Amino acid sequence: MTGLDDRLDGLRAVVTGGAKGIGAGIVRRLAREGTHVLILDLDANAAQDLAAECGHLVSVAAVDLTDLGAVNSVIADHGPVDIAVNNAGVDQHAFFTRTTPDDWRRLLAINLEAVFAVTHAVLPGMQAAGFGRIVNIASEAARLGSRGGAVYAAAKGGVVAFTKSISIENARFGITANCVMPGPIDTPLLRSAVDKGGEGLLKAMEGATLLGRLGTPDDVAAAVAFLASREAGYVTGEVLGVSGGMGVAAG
Repeated sequence: MTGLDDRLDGLRAVVTGGAKGIGAGIVRRLAREGTHVLILDLDANAAQDLAAECGHLVSVAAVDLTDLGAVNSVIADHGPVDIAVNNAGVDQHAFFTRTTPDDWRRLLAINLEAVFAVTHAVLPGMQAAGFGRIVNIASEAARLGSRGGAVYAAAKGGVVAFTKSISIENARFGITANCVMPGPIDTPLLRSAVDKGGEGLLKAMEGATLLGRLGTPDDVAAAVAFLASREAGYVTGEVLGVSGGMGVAAG
């Protein structure tokens, strides 16, 4: 049986959007457990700072995640990938009637098409190796909807459906695919929304959870670390809410 001391040791991972927020928490956790991590993020400065903090196990590549050719090239240069964590995402708070087709294309490209591109790039190597862990970061918005975030919620719903389909297609290769659905997580992005919406918005977010608080990037990273590990080999096609019970509270 695999123990906690070696469940991730020596594995090779890519984490998209790993420079800040939830992604940075995931990078720190995987590196702490001995995983070699490649951060894929356009914010090269923040990614390099995080790599310097984490040490020799973490490297960085600045790449447009919606460019399949560029993603394939980076993955090929990096070498075999055991774990792919598709975390990169962006939201735009606006009622749907105030969004444009350009807004839709941008949100779908980053939140959904980037997941396609990275998964498409890593799967052949995982299939050849007979091992792989794909962990996609969605959102409770995919399950509950989002006032002022219809396109974001739709994209994250697509991530959930895509994850389940990939799990079905790739189980025979020893590859698992699972989805983590964070609720309100205390990140710079969330704090910027609170700055605009005021303390009432913060209280509403906290009150939407059973635990009555915001989550942290470490909360999400702990779930990702398990699903990415060797010991999670019998878990696939699952959707794990890391949201303080938000889904239950809403029900």
